[in-house]
Amino acid sequence: MEYSRQEMMAIATGREFKDGELAIFGVGLSMLAGFWAQKNHAPDLVAFTEGGVFGSTPVGGLPWGIECTRISANATSFTSAVDALGCLVASGRVDNAVIGAAQIDKFGNVNTTGIWDEGTQPWKVGRATIPKVRLNGSGGAQEIACGAKKFILMVNHEKKRFADKVDYISSPGYLGGGNEREKFGFVGGGPAAVVTTLGILRPDPVTKEFFLDAYYPFSSVEEIKENTGWDLKISPNVKMVPEPTAQELANLREIDVTGSLRKV
Repeated sequence: MEYSRQEMMAIATGREFKDGELAIFGVGLSMLAGFWAQKNHAPDLVAFTEGGVFGSTPVGGLPWGIECTRISANATSFTSAVDALGCLVASGRVDNAVIGAAQIDKFGNVNTTGIWDEGTQPWKVGRATIPKVRLNGSGGAQEIACGAKKFILMVNHEKKRFADKVDYISSPGYLGGGNEREKFGFVGGGPAAVVTTLGILRPDPVTKEFFLDAYYPFSSVEEIKENTGWDLKISPNVKMVPEPTAQELANLREIDVTGSLRKV
């Protein structure tokens, strides 16, 4: 059965969720992955958005925003971002989450603020500088990265996105690696995986540098290394991710009934 790279990424991300978890999703592929998990193997997964829409499932396709009627029509409660991010996330109650990234580094730090010309990054020149390309910012991802017990990064695997060091840290991963994250007293535990369109990366338990744990049936270790901007380490037990089953794909496409995220 044919499937796209984005569908494989969504299913691989969804497999990271367990039944009974409290999870927060953003719009797009992250929401597709989360609600697929709820339909496929985690019926008691409780979902909410950073806008405060709690306990709902999509109606008539994936929503276009975090407070769209497709996601709020059957919600258990509909409050605000203050409750979602300032209460549930900041208190460490959230079990799992998905966030995206325009740029990510080997320690799972995320940049969604801007892209700078080489040599002009604020951390290089020691002062604020204007980016070449200004991005949308962190939204609620920064709070999620600091407060969720764990979170998953979902990223298209391109060399320009996978940098040895991000231009700007919008949402923290493991900062400089090792126990550096712990020094800042974050409630949350940090990124548990980077799931991409080519494979799955996981953090080393000591150094916190991400290594390649698994690749997809249509990708390879060589392709993934070529599309990563640092010298990516490979697990000695690197493996192939199982292909989606017919039922898994059917469940995914039932969530994304409009096919809005079914890219080749």
